[in-house]
Amino acid sequence: MHYPEPLAKLISELEKLPGVGPKTAQRLAFHIMRAPREDAVRLSEAIAEVRDRVGYCERCFNFSDKPICDICSDPRRDQSIICVVEEARDVVAIEKTGEFHGLYHVLQGAISPIDNVGPEEIRLSELVERLGDGTVTEIVVATNPNVEGEATALYLARLIKPLEITITRIASGLPVGGDLEYADEVTLGRALSGRRKL
Repeated sequence: MHYPEPLAKLISELEKLPGVGPKTAQRLAFHIMRAPREDAVRLSEAIAEVRDRVGYCERCFNFSDKPICDICSDPRRDQSIICVVEEARDVVAIEKTGEFHGLYHVLQGAISPIDNVGPEEIRLSELVERLGDGTVTEIVVATNPNVEGEATALYLARLIKPLEITITRIASGLPVGGDLEYADEVTLGRALSGRRKL
């Protein structure tokens, strides 16, 4: 079917979003067409505003609408511990737990030789620079438990070890509510090696 040019253009732009295929793009475009004009205008304004006003924190590289983000500027946060994550969305996931009260450092990626992403392409040098004043006593490595995340964690450990800062890795293993019989060998092995006293 041939769509009017503005509608075809909207569908084409929506298809560029991650996880949005042709059918989903069509559904979204049709929804926008049926929505009140004010809703469509608010959506377009929100998209423009986020592009204009949201950038990265100059210290931790998390999303922020200020030079230094709310977490970095919060005096109640523990300044001696930094949790290193791959992406800003990981900060949101960890914050939702309510278990971590330190600072963050967002690498904005992970080491992946297959994708030509080396240590120079992620925010490792900025992390080392943050460690220079001696305030930080522990680094929690919370990169993803995949090949790239593990490579990044190992590189980070080698990089930081000479600074005599404690380096820990978040535990990985079985999800709560999961069944042992359905766990793959790597996940089950991680759960066993990361066991703790009750």
